[in-house]
Amino acid sequence: MMITHFDHVTVAVRDLQAAIDFFALLGFEEDKRVVIKGEPFSGYMGVDEIEADHITLAVPGLSPRFEVQILHYRNPEAAAMTANDPRLDKLGFNHICFAVKDAEAMVRHLKSHGVEVKSELKAFHSRQLFFLTGTEGITVELAEWQ
Repeated sequence: MMITHFDHVTVAVRDLQAAIDFFALLGFEEDKRVVIKGEPFSGYMGVDEIEADHITLAVPGLSPRFEVQILHYRNPEAAAMTANDPRLDKLGFNHICFAVKDAEAMVRHLKSHGVEVKSELKAFHSRQLFFLTGTEGITVELAEWQ
């Protein structure tokens, strides 16, 4: 047995609309919107009395499908992170990377919408790469394959 492809990443947020707007700049569109509440979600996620908005975002027509799932907790109050350290020399979750077709155009597009681009384009392993600051301060990297 082996995996077939990357399926999704989930980001818990305080500002639901700001998160949706950020990922829309990358081409993601809302696919599903539900409220998850109580069982079986409480048991599955290990969060007592959960109630949260769960929004699935996807890029239309992308194959294989990849989703960004946004969680906005109504109950319990989302636990504060000790620090959303943007440094890339930390342990644990580091960053997520999306492939793009035109990195320079994407940089211009994101900057024009106030997104913080953290690095200049960098050539590395047959790709043009750059880092930016995403919703809730997460680090996002974009890659254009050469």
